[in-house]
Amino acid sequence: MRKTNMAYRVMVGVSIIFILYSLVRHYVFDPEATAFLSHKTGLKRELNLPVWLKIMYIHVAFACLAMAAGLVNFSRFILEKHRKIHRINGYVYVVSVMMVVLTSGYMAPYSTGGKINSIAFNIINIIWPVITVMAIVQIKKKRIVKHRNYMIRSYAFCFMNILIHLITFMFNEGFGLAYTSSYTYGLYSSFVLLLILPDLIIRYLNKIEKNKTSGTYFS
Repeated sequence: MRKTNMAYRVMVGVSIIFILYSLVRHYVFDPEATAFLSHKTGLKRELNLPVWLKIMYIHVAFACLAMAAGLVNFSRFILEKHRKIHRINGYVYVVSVMMVVLTSGYMAPYSTGGKINSIAFNIINIIWPVITVMAIVQIKKKRIVKHRNYMIRSYAFCFMNILIHLITFMFNEGFGLAYTSSYTYGLYSSFVLLLILPDLIIRYLNKIEKNKTSGTYFS
């Protein structure tokens, strides 16, 4: 129990830092996304900057909301003491994910690195909502543990952006690779990691909860 509590606290800390960083970066320090757009060279589609920026603002806002909503719903206190809040917040999470995917679908053709990265984002835009809908299906069938497991898989994708930029930074600054190549490595590495890591977490939780009542969450 202590280990799961600690894991939840770490997740809370990381999520809050990422949310604050994203909001400040995109709405305060660089609202025109100058730094990010500087790497988008050789686009085959003309980028309508005003429209793209508006879509990006919506994308960032719902990404932060999805991360916050998911974080709240992994709280065992909310689950056990405030079931109605848990349920309503769950739908907030689902709507937020769908909005992130929808806006990402618009921005995918303008991805840094071109078509190879656009394809990856489009695949993610299919997998993420499917996993999220599966979480809803499982809870409708009263399959609490399976619902939790699908939510873990879904929530992992909330960290996609930060993971991409961390790995991109590692390849770009650490190994001296070109930014475009580094971004491609970052994108595909993150995609693979976010498919593998959730199941490792699920196995760990199943192991420590083997002799406990099913349906407990992180905290």
